[in-house]
Amino acid sequence: MSSGAARRVGAVVLRHAYLMRGSPARIVPLFAWVAVDIVLWGFLTRYLNGLSAARFDFVPVFLGAVLLWDFFGRVMHGVAMAFFEDVWSRNFLNLFASPLSVPEYVMGLVASSVATSLVGLAGMLVLATAAFGLDFLAYGVALVPFLLVLFAFGIALGIVSVALVLRLGPAAEWLIWPVPALLAPFAGVFYPLATLPEWMRAVSWALPPSYVFEGMRSVVAGQGVPVGDLATALGLCGVYLVLAAWFFVGTFRHARREGLIARYSAETAG
Repeated sequence: MSSGAARRVGAVVLRHAYLMRGSPARIVPLFAWVAVDIVLWGFLTRYLNGLSAARFDFVPVFLGAVLLWDFFGRVMHGVAMAFFEDVWSRNFLNLFASPLSVPEYVMGLVASSVATSLVGLAGMLVLATAAFGLDFLAYGVALVPFLLVLFAFGIALGIVSVALVLRLGPAAEWLIWPVPALLAPFAGVFYPLATLPEWMRAVSWALPPSYVFEGMRSVVAGQGVPVGDLATALGLCGVYLVLAAWFFVGTFRHARREGLIARYSAETAG
């Protein structure tokens, strides 16, 4: 990447940093809803630990799953939110009146999502460790590939989400928010994939997060890191990232050709 391109990507990131700095209301959601989830599931796991005759520790199984899934959702929504900020402020057309290119803009959205997701992840880890004794750091570098899969798939879905809203208009924003909840049953966030019916398992194996949660259950059970499954998940993420980039570029070209960008407003339907 040339120095000029790096500066333009940095400018996109800096714009969103200024938005965060100037509005505490944008900072609170980084922690508020995640804190609610962790507290709710943390007390639930404590209750289940008290009922378990086998003294099975539910904390890393359920609370750890909540933390990882919230991280995935935050990555995906982080990309979409950075885009929505430009839509809501009617700034989208202004961006492309500058020398900023489409890849640079997308890289800026991704970089903004990286920053907010890492801040949110740090907050989640501190709260889960301090309040409920969840020690994810005990897994060391073994945790990195799991987070990398969730991060890469979240970025791919975030880019697709941006492309959908770009194509259908801001009124399609409601399609984006429930995506993590819709994928959760197929990803096996809280249960092994073996409990699913066969047709759901067929979908699950096409989703990289399913390998993450199956693998984390294997690690918690002391069976080691499933290297082959993680390699498959990373390969799927690479495919989805390429497809997401292709879809976004095609959608942007269509929007530019049809004049959708110039007409972009809350009433635009497509």
